Amino acid sequence: MHTSGHDLKIHIRTHTGEKPYNCTVCPKMFTSGQGLRRHFRTHTGEKPHNCTVCPKMFTSGQDLKIHFRTHTEEKPYNCVLCQKTFSTGHLLKRHLRVHTGAKLHECAVCQKKFAQGNYLKIHLRIHTGEKPYACIVCPKMYTSGQDLKIHLRTHTGEKPFNCTVCPKTFTSGRNLRRHLCTHVGEKPHESA
Repeated sequence: MHTSGHDLKIHIRTHTGEKPYNCTVCPKMFTSGQGLRRHFRTHTGEKPHNCTVCPKMFTSGQDLKIHFRTHTEEKPYNCVLCQKTFSTGHLLKRHLRVHTGAKLHECAVCQKKFAQGNYLKIHLRIHTGEKPYACIVCPKMYTSGQDLKIHLRTHTGEKPFNCTVCPKTFTSGRNLRRHLCTHVGEKPHESA
C-alpha cells in the first residue's frame, strides 16, 4: 500500500521502466530522486548511516537495517517450502532456486549451469586454474573459501558431520552423504 500519490507514481515506474533521474557521474538511471541521492554516495564515499554495535557505516538506512540483522540474528523472510529463514528478500529469492531447480547462470566455456552467480564464479576457476585460497598450515591452494575451510579441518581434526547410523564423523557434508550410502547399499554419486 502506498501512502501518497508520490509513492504510487514512483512505484508505477517499476512497471513502466521509466527512470527520469540520471547520475551525472555514470550512466545509471533511477525511478526516484531518493534512489539517485543514495546511489550518488557510492561516488562520493559518503556513508551517513552508522551501526551502533560495530564500526560499519552505510550509504543508506536500508543497508544499515539489513546489516543490523547480523547482530540481532533477525531473519524475517521464511521459505514456505522448507521453513528456512533469511535476513533479506534477495537471499530468500536466491534460495528458492534450490526448490525450483532454476539454473540461470551458464559457464561460457563448458555450458554447465548454476543456480547462483557466485557458484559460477567459483566454477570458472577450474578453467582458469586460479586458486586464491591458500592454506596457512601447508602449501595447498583452493578455488573456494568453502573448500579451504573443509581442508583446514584435516589440520585441526575437527569433524562436525556425524553419521546418525554409526559413530563415524566427517570433515564435510559431502563425505557424510557418501558414507551414508554404505548403510543403505547405494553407490555414492559424485554430484551428491
